Amino acid sequence: MNKDLTPKEQEAILEIARNAIIATIRDGRYDVEPREEKSLNVRGGCFVTIKRQGELRGCIGNFQSQQPLFKEVAEMAVNSATKDPRFYPMQENELDDFDLEISVLSPLEKIEDTEEIEVGKHGIYLEKGIHRGVLLPQVAVEHGWDRMNFLKQTCIKAGLPTESWQAEDAEIYIFSAQIFSNKQA
Repeated sequence: MNKDLTPKEQEAILEIARNAIIATIRDGRYDVEPREEKSLNVRGGCFVTIKRQGELRGCIGNFQSQQPLFKEVAEMAVNSATKDPRFYPMQENELDDFDLEISVLSPLEKIEDTEEIEVGKHGIYLEKGIHRGVLLPQVAVEHGWDRMNFLKQTCIKAGLPTESWQAEDAEIYIFSAQIFSNKQA
């Protein structure tokens, strides 16, 4: 994430994500028109979160991308709607009632000291052996977690015991995100 997206660029990205989901559910495919905005053509990671009536409905993302942000957002939006293993694929009757939240990510930064984690500013990506878990910065805030709970919950997300973040072979990365949604609360 080189610079924050402007409100107009955020609106464009949200529209791209929504249109990709709707087209995929209704027609089985989507097309994304090329964008001229320089910031939407930068390669960068993002997560797309779908909520229905305030409840999580899907969330998938990528830390790195081989394609421009506007295409990555469309792909992650479709994956969130149709490939999140925690949920059944979205159906056409859900298309009138869903909210989107997009997190445009900074690059991952490996840390040696968990004191570097700032709750509310950083997300956590944890690797230990074949296990990987990620929690976005807003998750700790939404749940009222402190740094310790945030680390424990990231371990749980990775399918590990809660204290695994302390293991010598555990690698912890932090990242920040520009977060915006179509439901500004």
